[in-house]
Amino acid sequence: MIKDYFINSIEKALENAIKDGKLGQMTEYTRGTLVPERPKNADFGDYAVNVSSLARYARIAPVQIANALLEYLDKAQYTVVGGFINFKADKKLLAELIEEVFNKNKDFGKPENVKTEKIILEYISANPTGPFHIGHGRWAAMGSVLANLLKFYGHEVYQEFYINDAGSQIQKLGKSLAIRIRQELGENVDFPTDETERKNFYPGDYLIPVAKDFISSHKELLAEVQNDVSKIDLSVLCDFAKEYEEKVQRELLDRLRVKFDNFYSELTLHQSGKVSECVEKLKKSGKIYEKDGAQWFKSSDYGDDQDRVIKKADGSNTYLTADIAYHADKLNRGFDRMIDIWGADHHGYVARVKASLEALGYDPNKLEILLGQLVNLVINGNEVRMGKRKNMVTLEDLVDEVGVDATRFWMSMRNIDTTLDFDIELAKTNTDENPVFYVQYAHARACSILRHVVSERTNIETGEKSPAPMSEDELNSFISGFKASDVILTVETARKLILKLEEYKSVIKNSAETRQIYTICRYVQELASEFHSFYNANRVISDDKEMMKARVAIVWAVKTVIKNALENILGVTAPEKM
Repeated sequence: MIKDYFINSIEKALENAIKDGKLGQMTEYTRGTLVPERPKNADFGDYAVNVSSLARYARIAPVQIANALLEYLDKAQYTVVGGFINFKADKKLLAELIEEVFNKNKDFGKPENVKTEKIILEYISANPTGPFHIGHGRWAAMGSVLANLLKFYGHEVYQEFYINDAGSQIQKLGKSLAIRIRQELGENVDFPTDETERKNFYPGDYLIPVAKDFISSHKELLAEVQNDVSKIDLSVLCDFAKEYEEKVQRELLDRLRVKFDNFYSELTLHQSGKVSECVEKLKKSGKIYEKDGAQWFKSSDYGDDQDRVIKKADGSNTYLTADIAYHADKLNRGFDRMIDIWGADHHGYVARVKASLEALGYDPNKLEILLGQLVNLVINGNEVRMGKRKNMVTLEDLVDEVGVDATRFWMSMRNIDTTLDFDIELAKTNTDENPVFYVQYAHARACSILRHVVSERTNIETGEKSPAPMSEDELNSFISGFKASDVILTVETARKLILKLEEYKSVIKNSAETRQIYTICRYVQELASEFHSFYNANRVISDDKEMMKARVAIVWAVKTVIKNALENILGVTAPEKM
């Protein structure tokens, strides 16, 4: 509202100045060209716009342009410094911003008149061969938050988990389970010690409970083969282990508040014939050739740095082959846009997957790939080295240690292309240095103030009780019937805080359009900081009832925005007491 008012006033002044011939040789202006910003020096105003970019059209100095526009603006609100026009919101605008929070409540910050899309968002996409590692946790949190953000923005978002359950890894899983079952049955057997051979197994201890469960649920089968596990069809072991690990993964996702609309099996993709259909379509269009017994896709025709094998000489498909079919299937299901979150080590796949889509006749620009860096786990100041299969620090271990709220917030608070240092000890502390606690405490403090407003007061020295400053009915009536005029008394003392509330709208819009969710985490920390400063400088509950009500309104607005950002976007709880 405030920023929109400012830029609309500037653009209207521009149009009028051009019409009156006050801007030199400038004859037209395209709205949206000028971008408002916050001045580094708050003394200059709340917002500023640099008109220097217009000088090339007007053929006059920026300061002349700024002064010419000032003739069409309210000089009580606008000033000129060089080529900048500075703006300071009046009390009415500040008060109306608080009223907007009250009126829109959960929808405050939601953009209007946006072009919406039907988006399929794919993230995590792990093998069902073991527990999630902490890297999966980052994609889980970031994908979930991005989905919430895009939905709030107005898009239709479909969240999908691609299960990598085709290929040799499932065979390895079954063979590994066989060894664990034999161990549980008392056999003196272990995984190979040779590193080359050991790579064909998953020696992690996480398969021990799977083996115990298999023994408990397959007593008749084990009796039939007289405990000779080698006589059990490997597919039985593979399917049992895969289903067990998928169940473990889904239970952890539920715990993390990550909700997928669909779990898409790579195996079913192959079984449906969609993979072979894509290969045949590429062959018919002349985009596949044979070399050294393998089949190659001409991805270099579409900007890739080289052609890619899609079928090996032994007849097996590469990972790319299924990926091509999977992304084509997404578009065939009617989605306008595909967004994938991949690890940075998959960067080489971006060009080849886009090339395959173009070769199949689809628009490659409908695919967005967000490449993310890894997570470094820090314990007591030391980075923890992690293996993928043995002695690993799992995502479940992390959640057990720090909780769901801290896991989601910490995993989301850095840009996706930046390595994240997750400090476990700090994430557990109840101090201002822990960002999630700091924000949650701001919400709890706002709730505490609202409780005290309607609570009977007791003199600590005399024990004498006095009535609550407001009754619950009076507070509820004030909130439900709030008007901008109710807060005019105190807006100047809360200017920075109100402007920070205003900023939520642009943060939501920019974050959704750039897919950068860390900005939401940064925003709520800044809002919490401004709120704590406001609280420390201004007594909310006082004998001046009108002033108290005005400040209560600001507290309620802050509470509302923090809660909306935490619960509806970040998926983090907003506690009322801490």
